[in-house]
Amino acid sequence: MDGDGAGWGIESWTLGATDGAPAPVAPYAHATAAGPLVFVTGQLPIDPVTDEVVGGHDVTAQTRQVMVNLEAVLARTGSSLDRVVMSRVYLTSFDLYDACNAEYARWFPDRLPSRTCVGVTGLARGCLVEIDLIALR
Repeated sequence: MDGDGAGWGIESWTLGATDGAPAPVAPYAHATAAGPLVFVTGQLPIDPVTDEVVGGHDVTAQTRQVMVNLEAVLARTGSSLDRVVMSRVYLTSFDLYDACNAEYARWFPDRLPSRTCVGVTGLARGCLVEIDLIALR
């Protein structure tokens, strides 16, 4: 195999502001598809145009921007939020849990995916929340 995954049916996307997603903050692809699944790298509440963290210390605003970014990445892979089967939410404090949940739930009005929520000691660029996804293509 050639090492890029093409021989295994693996496809990756690295996106930028013109795709509606923030540029990567580290060496990673925004999404990688293998078979019928697409794995979306954790998204932060970064505005793709300004490259600034959105929402200050407001986890609701930050969660909203994370979901906007996730939706943009999924769209580029040919998927969407209604095809998400699993998500992981990372929070810097469980004091933010209820507010994050309220905003998160708005993005899944018909069916909630399986989910794990993890408390962490910090996230890149001082963000309060990060979310990654697994979806069907």
